[in-house]
Amino acid sequence: MKNIIVNLNKIFDHRVRLGIMSILMVNDWVDFKTLKEMLEVTDGRLASHIKALESADFIEVRKQFIGRKPNTSYSATVAGRKAFNDHLDALEQLLKLRE
Repeated sequence: MKNIIVNLNKIFDHRVRLGIMSILMVNDWVDFKTLKEMLEVTDGRLASHIKALESADFIEVRKQFIGRKPNTSYSATVAGRKAFNDHLDALEQLLKLRE
């Protein structure tokens, strides 16, 4: 039997990374604070998962000032969108095996 999980992307194995990408897939840009609140995680935990996705070139980082306050926001890259969609397609194929 062919390995049925070969098309799953290991970087999306963690629920926080899955959550980050899910949010970024439906929003152009999302700031750190919003991601933290939506995912209900600590600063450090979110930062480590963002770093992993950034290292894979799946997300883009934009740093700017809003007024006098620094603001960091994130967006899914073209490569990140493709990888995430491929991952979702692989999950759908796994679910179809149950039918």
